[in-house]
Amino acid sequence: MTSAQSPGHFVFRHTWDLSRSQDAVLDLLADLGSYPRWWPQVRRVTQLDASRAAVTIRSVLPVPLRLVLTREVEDRAGGELRVRLTGDLDGYAEWRVVGRGTGCRLDYEQVVDLRHPLLRRVTVLPPARALLRANHSVMMRSVGDGLGRATGP
Repeated sequence: MTSAQSPGHFVFRHTWDLSRSQDAVLDLLADLGSYPRWWPQVRRVTQLDASRAAVTIRSVLPVPLRLVLTREVEDRAGGELRVRLTGDLDGYAEWRVVGRGTGCRLDYEQVVDLRHPLLRRVTVLPPARALLRANHSVMMRSVGDGLGRATGP
């Protein structure tokens, strides 16, 4: 990864309070193949082996990102799932799920450097960075709704 000062460096954090159990949410998050069913911006997942999957994502911008996710941490007891991201993004994404009564709190952190050639070139422009952040926010807004539907009553 490059320096945090690089225009292609991004850090994203999001939190959701869900009415579903910690175990139900962890089950879905650990099953990458289920993502396109509950997260509309995850367009395709192809399992490469037991710990790696090729994923295509696209939010509002008509530019798909192609990634390989490699499982680094799957600590169900601790409520932590973490994958290494390579391809159009280089870095990691991490889910932390903490039980709260019958529901849970879900925290997400993504720290990445943009590697997509076209998008990387435009990140030096402040409006482009703002647009990429907005595109990511739209994508992440659907997580809570999607997990709520997927783990329904």
